[in-house]
Amino acid sequence: MRRTKGISWIFLMVMSFVLMFPSLTAFADGKVYEISINNEIEKGLVEHLKRGFDEAKDNNAEAIILNMHTPGGFVTAASEIGRLMDEIDIPIIAFINSDALSAGAYIALHADEIYMTPNATMGAAAVIDSSGNTAGEKAESDWLAKMSSAAENSGRDPKYAKAMVRNDYDLPDLRAPKGKLLTLTAKDAEKVKYSEGTVASITDLLEKTNLDGSEVVKIEQTFAEKLARFITNPIIVPILLSIASIGLVVELYSPGFGVAGTMGLASLGMFFFGHTIAGFAGYETVIIFVIGLILLIAELFVPGGIIGIIGGALMIGSLLFAGESFVHMAYSILIAMIIAGIGMVILMKFFGKKLHMFNRLVLRDATTTEEGYVSNKNRIELIGKTGQAITPLRPSGTVIVDQDRLDVVTQGGYIDAGKTVEVVKVEGSRIVVREFIGRGGE
Repeated sequence: MRRTKGISWIFLMVMSFVLMFPSLTAFADGKVYEISINNEIEKGLVEHLKRGFDEAKDNNAEAIILNMHTPGGFVTAASEIGRLMDEIDIPIIAFINSDALSAGAYIALHADEIYMTPNATMGAAAVIDSSGNTAGEKAESDWLAKMSSAAENSGRDPKYAKAMVRNDYDLPDLRAPKGKLLTLTAKDAEKVKYSEGTVASITDLLEKTNLDGSEVVKIEQTFAEKLARFITNPIIVPILLSIASIGLVVELYSPGFGVAGTMGLASLGMFFFGHTIAGFAGYETVIIFVIGLILLIAELFVPGGIIGIIGGALMIGSLLFAGESFVHMAYSILIAMIIAGIGMVILMKFFGKKLHMFNRLVLRDATTTEEGYVSNKNRIELIGKTGQAITPLRPSGTVIVDQDRLDVVTQGGYIDAGKTVEVVKVEGSRIVVREFIGRGGE
């Protein structure tokens, strides 16, 4: 009986341990956060990654996987992302599932580990300006140092990172002789130890890194983040400002406030919304723009022009400082102003439009004869009447006609005082006379 009771206790203890084991295993399993880096790298992506990193840190994530497919982007944005990656104490794995070029290569080099799919590539990180040309020596030197430092800090040979930036390195074995930038394939990256391995998918990556028992949490972009990334795209910015300028110009030539004005204000609202969400613009830039707009409107009621100039300067200044690149924003504003000027010419020349908004500022009433306005009384009833010159007419002087004293001029001749004169023409206040020589040959 005692033996049976002892066996029962042992059985219960074993079963309790077995039942507890799954829960212990589940407790041990952590979370892996997967964040995608797709398309162009810009400031909107920085804010998205920052939110993802913060969430991973708050939930004690085991690792963060950056699922990369990017042709590159802005150096400034990539630098901020690299700084975020250096500051977080959670292991970061770069999974290059397609491309990590240019600024994407820089981000990958900041990861603790890099894995690539068989067809993935990494490299070609020369600094290119907005016109598609290689940037100046200063910008290139700075970027070269950053790429080299990123490789060294991750324990990789910086020579290959430098060859991605400059084409004066001779690496024929990697299809990058002098004159050609280095782009690594998956096999090349493993060969030069820029990759820890080649995997076919996220699942294979998790198995290879012993994270296959972890829950994968995907950080998706919010609608606001997607919209911000779209609006802050260097191609979209000048288009958005051009739409705003066209809408406001058309509104100036239209009575009241309608669709065109709404479209213009909506475009400006989207511009500031996107750049605020992306972190480019602060609320101060929006406030400055609104103050400038108020001053510009006030110019319609306050003469002088100074208020309008100040308002316009504040609006342009706020737009310049709302973007990531001062130079790019300057070009975008210039394009928008040119398009607005062309729109004004078309409306005036081809459609005969007038500035309705400025009607109240312009005196449009004319003091014409048709409207009943005359500068002096036009005494055409004097024509044909005769009178007497009371002063010599040389050729101007004074005569009396019907007991009215009149200032007159002759047709050019001299007439003595006391002579009889005849009125031959009246033009406003000018009365023309000649010497009267009688009717019918008298």
